Amino acid sequence: MFWDEKFSADHYIYGTDPNDFLAAQAGAIPKGKVLCIGDGEGRNGVFLATQGYQVTSVDSSKVGLAKAQELAAEKGVTLNTVVADLNDFDIGENQWDGVVSIYCHLPAPLRQKVHGNVVRGLKPGGVMLLEAYTPKQLEYNMGGPPVVELMYTADILRRDLQGLQFEHLQELDREVIEGTHHYGMGAVVQLIGVKP
Repeated sequence: MFWDEKFSADHYIYGTDPNDFLAAQAGAIPKGKVLCIGDGEGRNGVFLATQGYQVTSVDSSKVGLAKAQELAAEKGVTLNTVVADLNDFDIGENQWDGVVSIYCHLPAPLRQKVHGNVVRGLKPGGVMLLEAYTPKQLEYNMGGPPVVELMYTADILRRDLQGLQFEHLQELDREVIEGTHHYGMGAVVQLIGVKP
């Protein structure tokens, strides 16, 4: 499996520090239960656990999540990990104080399904925090999916996440320094959405 292979490197390919946008904005998420989708090697889930959240990290890669558990142990925190395909994972209803999606690029039908599930899964007052690459990322060629069909835009997210109020929704270029696999200028979309 593609991600198991990628994550079997002996280092954390995206580093062990959290994503910059998440680190800066985590305080927007109410304290409580947070779901990290596509959390890979766990850098973002573990960071949130160190901030006092009860975190569940979901990923299709058991190799990535095994590394996430090692990182959690190293940082002295508890992380609930679930190996699952997002197509099959039940987010539930009114369950989560926060849902975090960092570079979790999905094909359009699955993306729409998962984002719809996220809106249902958040508690009233719950927050979705997302950062993903936009189609312009293909010009920078330094990470992210190699095809435009897997990229996100502000308009796509606005449509997918109807039912959330957008506190922050912006496309921008920024330097992304994350391990060995995201390094350089990136074209991203960032979102903070609140369920009324």
